[in-house]
Amino acid sequence: MFGNSYGRDERENSAPINEGDEYDVKIEDTGRDGDGIARVEGFVVFVSGAKVGDEVKIKVNSVRRNFAFAEVVE
Repeated sequence: MFGNSYGRDERENSAPINEGDEYDVKIEDTGRDGDGIARVEGFVVFVSGAKVGDEVKIKVNSVRRNFAFAEVVE
């Protein structure tokens, strides 16, 4: 079988953000569990406790292959 899946695995850490990074973002949407959703360079970041329209500073807690989790920092 010929597939391109192995090329994807090589880019496992291709996120444009890193754990511990801080960003000023605008919450654009709400996730399934009620978290705010922001985007950094197009990369989806779930922000706990944030609501659509909020403009907040966030700190990244955890980065996965296709998304990240962050919290609002004062």
